[in-house]
Amino acid sequence: MSVKIEDIQKLRGATGAGMMDAKAALEEANGDYDKAVELMRVKGVAKAEKKADRTASAGVIQSYVHGEKIGVLVEINCETDFVARTDDFKSFATDVAMHIAASNPQYLNSEAIPATELKKEQSTIEKEVVASGKPKEFAQKIVEGKLNKWYEEVCLMNQKFIKEPEKTIEQLTKELIGKLGENIVIARFVRFELGVK
Repeated sequence: MSVKIEDIQKLRGATGAGMMDAKAALEEANGDYDKAVELMRVKGVAKAEKKADRTASAGVIQSYVHGEKIGVLVEINCETDFVARTDDFKSFATDVAMHIAASNPQYLNSEAIPATELKKEQSTIEKEVVASGKPKEFAQKIVEGKLNKWYEEVCLMNQKFIKEPEKTIEQLTKELIGKLGENIVIARFVRFELGVK
């Protein structure tokens, strides 16, 4: 099937993909633009998985201050200074800092949660489930579900992005990796709120 050059250019603009990648995605999707965008997203995530082991030692420390009451510093790494200077990378860093200010995550990801804190939360959830009288065969699944919901509240990478709630910060990061072609890592962050210790 032949695809229109306008569709290829539109897809390139939306995804940052190369001409041949955009053309191939449109051909695979039989000219369906929305399906091609989804294919590009899936391929971007696959690319991100392949790049996860590569060293990311360049990047930026982004700051964000909201109304002189909340301040955020976040370190985001990539592989080269070239990528760190791109508009896409800078925009991503700003968005992540703004998200942290708004959503107040406690930890970067589930691995960063101290074992004692995780055990305490898991114990509380287990007691809740037992008290609710749910059958034992469902109890473990319910505990896992509630624990995942808690991760969404306290872990930055699991949180839904404030500007696009259908994506998590982790998905947003993987999409950018697919688009820019380098490993990108949110390394650490700190959030200050006036009067809160």
